[in-house]
Amino acid sequence: MERDPRIAAITGASSGIGRAVAVGLGRLGWSVALGGRRVDALEITAELVALEGGTPFAHRLDVTDAESIDEFFAASERALGTVDALVNNAGIAVPGLLVDTDPANLAREVETNLLGPLLCTRRALRSMIEVGRGDVVFVSSDAARAPRPGMIGYSASKAALETVARVVDMETEGRGIRTTVIRVGPTLTDFAGEWTPGTFEHLVDLWPRFGLQRHFNTMNPEDIANVVIHALTAPAHARIDTIEVQPVAPVEPFAPPVDP
Repeated sequence: MERDPRIAAITGASSGIGRAVAVGLGRLGWSVALGGRRVDALEITAELVALEGGTPFAHRLDVTDAESIDEFFAASERALGTVDALVNNAGIAVPGLLVDTDPANLAREVETNLLGPLLCTRRALRSMIEVGRGDVVFVSSDAARAPRPGMIGYSASKAALETVARVVDMETEGRGIRTTVIRVGPTLTDFAGEWTPGTFEHLVDLWPRFGLQRHFNTMNPEDIANVVIHALTAPAHARIDTIEVQPVAPVEPFAPPVDP
């Protein structure tokens, strides 16, 4: 297979969707800079990328810290070259009703889900503008379109993230840079790994009242990764604006009509 010379940076690459995107790009021969706070898990991602034929570089990254972001990009550029694709994937959710929420947890959500992509995109755009090409992907959530009670900080920060994507697109128009929003539905990851046991069940009791939980099917991280890669590998003259990915509802058993 002919190697693709492109270089991507992925935040939140230690597991889940970020890891799946990295492995998928490795399969295409890309060089991939892997950022996240869990360095041991990043090393596992790096091994998987290398096994697929890609060139990985793992480096600690805290997207809420501008200095950490500069260090990540500088180290990645020294190791791999100029980054021309950024996947803003890192994100957290701290569930709870607003009246009960710790202000520190609200700050963490906004800093990770909104400030982080702003700072990472700001840093990545420097080289993209200089070379006249690039892709910026924002991994969002269906909570941006249909906000959920009990997830107010997450819903609000993801809605704001989609505004960021729109403005970045306007500010870089005519410079060869594409922005894409990938709006994700229920996906099996360790996203809720730190939630207190019973939290999800409590939220699910709230959501049907607002038409927010129609079924319980889910997707795999690889499903989302395929969509991200589709956007990154689209023809250079085409920009994919927004893709929302949802699981198909479970097939219900056929019930024959009842005779009167």
